Amino acid sequence: MASPITIRAARKEDMPMLGAYGTLLMALHHQWDPKRFIATGPDTKVSYARWLRSQLEKPDVAILVAEQHKKILGYAYASLEGFDYMALRGPAGVIHDLFVEPEMRNQGIGRMLVNAAVRELKGRGADLMVLSTAHPNEAARRLFAAAGFRPTMVEMALNGED
Repeated sequence: MASPITIRAARKEDMPMLGAYGTLLMALHHQWDPKRFIATGPDTKVSYARWLRSQLEKPDVAILVAEQHKKILGYAYASLEGFDYMALRGPAGVIHDLFVEPEMRNQGIGRMLVNAAVRELKGRGADLMVLSTAHPNEAARRLFAAAGFRPTMVEMALNGED
């Protein structure tokens, strides 16, 4: 019998793994659209981990990990944000990152992380929740729709050489 998957707050010692996951997330987006998304480099894993670690103690940030057998299977990074006139919205909880280990997908881990992030943000006072996902990421769009999110915006890009 497999041990349960738990969702918990990220800790400093989790950052190397989250840096690796953030790098995979970046690489996947860059693969989908290299003109829109930045490429990873040799320092990305360390830089991403350092940046996430800098967010750990912020009262308006939630970084959550999914764990089983003391192994991190995925993470979510979310924050509370105030009015954003460029996005035409009021204060909101924003889910910025969601990543699940590729071989562990389709087991409900992403949904657990999304639900936990929403609960965490609501507990900190957020009423509206928003997130973005890459257009080609159909699996993520299905996951977010199943969690109750609805489409509201479509980002479009034009590069100088297009």
